[in-house]
Amino acid sequence: MAEFRLPPNSKVRKGNHFEATTDSHNIQRFIVYRYDPSTEENPRMDTYEVDMEDCGPMVLDVLIKIKNEIDPTLTFRRSCREGICGSCAMNIDGTNTLACTAPAAEINRDVKIYPLPHMSIVKDLVPDLTNFYAQYASIKPWLQTKSEAPVGQERLQSKEDQEKIDDPAACILCACCSTSCPSYWWNSDSYLGPAALLAAYRWLVDSRDEAREERLGNLQDPFSLYRCHTIMNCTNNCPKNLNPAQAIAETKKMLAER
Repeated sequence: MAEFRLPPNSKVRKGNHFEATTDSHNIQRFIVYRYDPSTEENPRMDTYEVDMEDCGPMVLDVLIKIKNEIDPTLTFRRSCREGICGSCAMNIDGTNTLACTAPAAEINRDVKIYPLPHMSIVKDLVPDLTNFYAQYASIKPWLQTKSEAPVGQERLQSKEDQEKIDDPAACILCACCSTSCPSYWWNSDSYLGPAALLAAYRWLVDSRDEAREERLGNLQDPFSLYRCHTIMNCTNNCPKNLNPAQAIAETKKMLAER
């Protein structure tokens, strides 16, 4: 009988407990994944009790308060704090989302915070997105033209054509969709994943782009596009309410009609 075990250094252990230092009646507990691959220590889950009367409402506010006032060793990414840059993407209460737009008060229990799943970890809540960005670059996410633009004029498009790229162009590359996709977990070395494919679709439907055939040809191998099995996790987890699954389906249709 086959027996499968996790490597000993992958088992998550119980970590440190930082108790609240105030008498507030609004104390919330946050259980945070901690891991430093440069050491030989196993991952652990540290527990922080935070006085929400003296903290901003979002999970990112909590993490900043923890780092500034409780545990300066905690590591995470953040930048704009406005749901625009995608830097603070992580798994909060079992869902991939942005910490800056996730209200802590909406979680009526201990809040468990992990890095985005199925990614190598740089440290704590920071995943290694090297491969993710390389896949995005591989779809050549810029306008490609063959004809000369009129001298002194822009390449114009109608309002209807512009509306076709509104949603896919709103992707902030937070990786919430790709890291929620089982197909991407299993084939991230060859399957581009929902985020890169949404970006590819954005250029396929741009009326100004003149490299449609080349772009479709680059997606025609068995893995880049066709590892998508329409599980829909990508669309369900997008914090910007975009629809990568629909974009992938439309791209498949374009290839079928090619």
